[in-house]
Amino acid sequence: MDFFKTKTNWSNAEFILLKICIASAYLLIGAYFHSFFINYYSALFIIFGVSAIWCVYWWTEKMRKRDN
Repeated sequence: MDFFKTKTNWSNAEFILLKICIASAYLLIGAYFHSFFINYYSALFIIFGVSAIWCVYWWTEKMRKRDN
């Protein structure tokens, strides 16, 4: 599988998880620079980890279905 050449179609509902993943990553980065977010660091890390793993899983499943 070539990750950079395989194309997939995403519905709007599936983009919600991707947006949550990206937003939590930005907040994690912001936690290093602003003391307001430091209280939520562990929760943001969990949200980012779960959503990132879920997005990669969906992406690989879509590529497998597309290849078949």
